Amino acid sequence: MSNFLSAGRTRTLSTAENSVGTFLILAVCTGNVCRSPAVERLLARDLGPTVFVSSAGTHALVGQPIAEPMARLLRDHGVEPGAFTARRLTETLVKDADLILALTRAQRSLAVEAWPPAVRRTFTVREFARLLNKLDSFALPDGTPAERLRAAMPLAAAQRGLRPASAQDDDVIDPFRLSDDVYAASFAEITSAGNVIVRALGISDAPRNQPARESDWRLGRD
Repeated sequence: MSNFLSAGRTRTLSTAENSVGTFLILAVCTGNVCRSPAVERLLARDLGPTVFVSSAGTHALVGQPIAEPMARLLRDHGVEPGAFTARRLTETLVKDADLILALTRAQRSLAVEAWPPAVRRTFTVREFARLLNKLDSFALPDGTPAERLRAAMPLAAAQRGLRPASAQDDDVIDPFRLSDDVYAASFAEITSAGNVIVRALGISDAPRNQPARESDWRLGRD
C-alpha cells in the first residue's frame, strides 16, 4: 500500500492499483517547502488523474506549509497550493515511487542512497525533461499519461550518459529565504521543465513528434 498526494488529496493506493492503472511520481528537494511542492502541484494538475504526485525533502522542514513566495507564484499560475505539510524523504517513499524527480543532482544522489535499486528511475526534473525532449513521441504507446510515462521512463534512462550535461543544466535554483526574483527564476526553471515533460508525453495541445524548443528546458544563467 502507498500513500501519495495528488492535487492536495492524500490517497492510499493498493499494490494492484499501483501496478496497473496509475503512475507515482515523487519530487524531492531539500526543505520540501519551495521547489518540490511546486513540482508536485504543477504536475498533478497537468498529468491528470492517472498520475499521482507527491514530494518530500532530504532535510525537510517537517510540518511547514509551502513558502509563501512559492505559494503566490502557484496561485498566479492557476494552481491552488492547498493544504500542505512538508515531510522527510524516506526509503519507503523512494521504493513506492515509479519515478523520482529531484531538483538537484545532489538530491538525486540522496534519493538513490535511500534505496539504491531506484537509480534507473531517479532523475533531476530538468534532466528528465531534456531526455524526454529527445524522444520520438510516436515511440510511446497511445494510452493514459500513466501508461505513456511508464513507457517513456526506460527510454529516457537509456539516453542518460549519451549527452553529457553539467550540473548547471540539471539543477533548479534553490530560492529558500532569498528574494522574490530568485523565487521567480526557480519557478521558471520548474515550469519550463514541466511544460517539456507534458508536451513530450503528448498530453498538451502541442503537435506530437514536434520536439520542444531547447529554450523551454534550458534556462541560461550568468
